Amino acid sequence: MTRTLLVLGITLAAALPAKADITHKIQSSVQLQVDGAASQASRIGSTLSVSGSNVTLDTAPVLGSLTAGSAVGYTPGAYSITTAGDAFSYSESFIEGDATPSATSVASGVVTSLPMLGNTTTTSGGVAGSLAGTIASDGAMTITAGGAGTTATGQVVLSIEVE
Repeated sequence: MTRTLLVLGITLAAALPAKADITHKIQSSVQLQVDGAASQASRIGSTLSVSGSNVTLDTAPVLGSLTAGSAVGYTPGAYSITTAGDAFSYSESFIEGDATPSATSVASGVVTSLPMLGNTTTTSGGVAGSLAGTIASDGAMTITAGGAGTTATGQVVLSIEVE
């Protein structure tokens, strides 16, 4: 009898269902990016500098007036040597500043004409070309390179969690 109870107990214990939480996740993504064009422009101002020794100012240099859409303009000065036969030095420099630009307009996300000013940095946009990416239901990934300024990233993440 003891033997029968032991066999019955083992059989019942083996027949009890096992409990386990299993989570299976499949995540896939493709990211395609085409860089946009950009331009950063800063106006520079006009500057006039005069220096020297043993020189006399006869006629002062003149900056023109600033009007909308035009630059300042400049008329150089006139100088003479103060003491003939003595050493002298003279320097006059002028940097023409940027004219006041007309307003930049954007139509359908495109700037038709970029301003060119004293400090300008322009970056061309990317070219999509044949840029493409797909992930099949079996996780097979196909990425096709595009033109300049493009990025394609694909990933498939499989995870199994057993608790």
